[in-house]
Amino acid sequence: MDHDGDLMTPDGKFDIDTSAYVRDLTFLEGNDKRMRTGKLSIVPASEYSVDSVIEDNLGKEVVTYAEISKVQGQPFDEKVAWFQKTCKQLGTPWDQGHMRICVRREHLLADSIKAVMSLGREDMKKIWRFEFMNEAGIDAGGLAKEWFLLVTKAIFDADSGLWLSSEGNQMLMRINPASEVSCPDDHLIYFRFLGRVLGKALFEGQIVSGHMVQYVYKYMLGWPITFNDLESVDQDVFENLKKLLEMNSDEIEYMCLDFTAAQSLLGEITQVGLIPDGEGVAVTGENLSEYLESYFKYLMLDRIKPQVAEFLLGFYDVIPEGLLTAPQASHLVAFQCYKGVTDISSSSL
Repeated sequence: MDHDGDLMTPDGKFDIDTSAYVRDLTFLEGNDKRMRTGKLSIVPASEYSVDSVIEDNLGKEVVTYAEISKVQGQPFDEKVAWFQKTCKQLGTPWDQGHMRICVRREHLLADSIKAVMSLGREDMKKIWRFEFMNEAGIDAGGLAKEWFLLVTKAIFDADSGLWLSSEGNQMLMRINPASEVSCPDDHLIYFRFLGRVLGKALFEGQIVSGHMVQYVYKYMLGWPITFNDLESVDQDVFENLKKLLEMNSDEIEYMCLDFTAAQSLLGEITQVGLIPDGEGVAVTGENLSEYLESYFKYLMLDRIKPQVAEFLLGFYDVIPEGLLTAPQASHLVAFQCYKGVTDISSSSL
């Protein structure tokens, strides 16, 4: 491990086959008591840890590490039942408080964001009842189901400018690095909102519209990301970087590369430094591993760090981070909330 804490191979170099990182989110108290802030980074997988003790809003311990370990040996159906039972234990009974979400169908997304983002973290685990203004109907579950499907469909719509189709799979969505340009009206609040909605959907066992690329689920679950995850971000860059490793070391410098990456914003290509003064550092056989590592970190997190941070902060406003350390958590996410997601499984992670 180097002085920056990065996972290194025995010869001290980043390796595309063995190096792995995990996102690390440090929670901080914000100026608004309803929402936390946080500091996001990626750390070596071997250095990542999370507190597995889960407490309810009153500070009562609901789940211990010993219980999570016990769940590991249970059949999948029993794991699902355990997860649902735990969420119910963490929830607030109806008579102790519930929330009414009232929205206009023609202004669904705007009204929903205003309503959900006005809630405190303690409200995330209360029962929500939905009402579409000027429409008859009492929410006995059907309106909630419709709301989750409609708001997620709207926010994952590529026309919103927040998400882009994945390389190689048009059905999977990835975060748009240029979301601030495409959606100038405080784009980050949409990511915090979506995190809360997906967390609430998982908490309540609701289904959502739209599926994300695998590495976003890895960020949610605290699973390692590797160099191969670049393929879903930019397949051409992924293949070109791999080809550099097939070249003789003394040939690398003739590629005339430097420590910069091309960034496209509204059709305009600019160069972004991967390291300080990267445009003045030539890529050679000796520093190729550092170049690959820098490019990997830039594409996987650095250029979308504000969006990912807000998304995770919203998600963890509902789901305790430690709860997702339970064995086969990825299957539970797919089963309870993201049905139809075949892009993520314990074998692929």
